[in-house]
Amino acid sequence: MMLDSEGLSLADIESRQLDSLCDHDAAIINHEGGGSGGYVHHIFHYASQELFGAKVHDMQYKTLRNKDFKEVILEHEGEVVLRFALAYGFRNIQNLVQKLKRGKSLYHCVEVMACPSGCLNGGGQIRPLDDEPAKDLLERVEKIYSEIAPVKPEDSEDVKKLYADWLGGKDSIKSKSMLHTQYHEVEKMTNALVIKW
Repeated sequence: MMLDSEGLSLADIESRQLDSLCDHDAAIINHEGGGSGGYVHHIFHYASQELFGAKVHDMQYKTLRNKDFKEVILEHEGEVVLRFALAYGFRNIQNLVQKLKRGKSLYHCVEVMACPSGCLNGGGQIRPLDDEPAKDLLERVEKIYSEIAPVKPEDSEDVKKLYADWLGGKDSIKSKSMLHTQYHEVEKMTNALVIKW
């Protein structure tokens, strides 16, 4: 669509080296929080520090119903002040949604991934060799992923450069319009005839 709007065809474009956001050969880096989103990890650390002045060095996830439903809590002055969860796989998501609908969820934040075991087990990942069990491949991929050095986004020189050079600073209007989102309530459909398939 972008090429069409410029009147171009991919076949007509001259081949060239890929450009980079970085002025250097960037190393492969990892985010903290595992092979899936890492959002709960990042937000939990940030919220703990910003809301309660607590620096969390080692997050201890507690496995609940199964290996794909875990929670992490922050206690402050003897009471639980933050309760976050990871819910991977449709069964866990369905259970969570039912609790939300009934007003029974205790969580402040939940990271949801449709794939059991999260993104590293997702449909877009590499397939096991003919004789390799999928579980073994997942364990191997998790091990490789965990060996890559994690870098917090706020500590990455490339992220700082992106904000400075492309977005006009961390708190700029451009930064907020491109990287921030807003949520609004979705109106419930009462007439099944107006559903667009």
